[in-house]
This record gives sequence, C-alpha cells and structure tokens, in this order.
Amino acid sequence: MLKFVKGYMENIEGVATYPMISLLIFFVFFVVLFWWVFTASKSYIKEVSEIPLENTNQQNNEL
Repeated sequence: MLKFVKGYMENIEGVATYPMISLLIFFVFFVVLFWWVFTASKSYIKEVSEIPLENTNQQNNEL
C-alpha cells in the first residue's frame, strides 16, 4: 500500500511544499492560541469558567 501511495506522490510536482504548509498552519494556530491564552483578561476567563455552574443552578431552580 505504501509503495502505491509513494509512487503517485513522487509524480506530483512540488509535493514537498504541502507538509511544510501544514506544519506552518499548525504552528501558527498554536502560537496564536498561546498568545490569546496569555493575553486574555482574568475577568473574562472567570466569567466563562462559571457558565456551566450557572446552567446547573438554573436547572435546579426550575425543578
């Protein structure tokens, strides 16, 4: 199976650029994600982290 795929991949011109583009997209995504995590305001993080608790409290009050 690998020889089958390898044979076709060798015939594609510029195939080496696709893994590099994928790696670049992966790296940029996680760099942006880390940047967002470190620059997000603490009040926003606290507000979002309490959302599941608020939903549980509302459901218990309805019962």
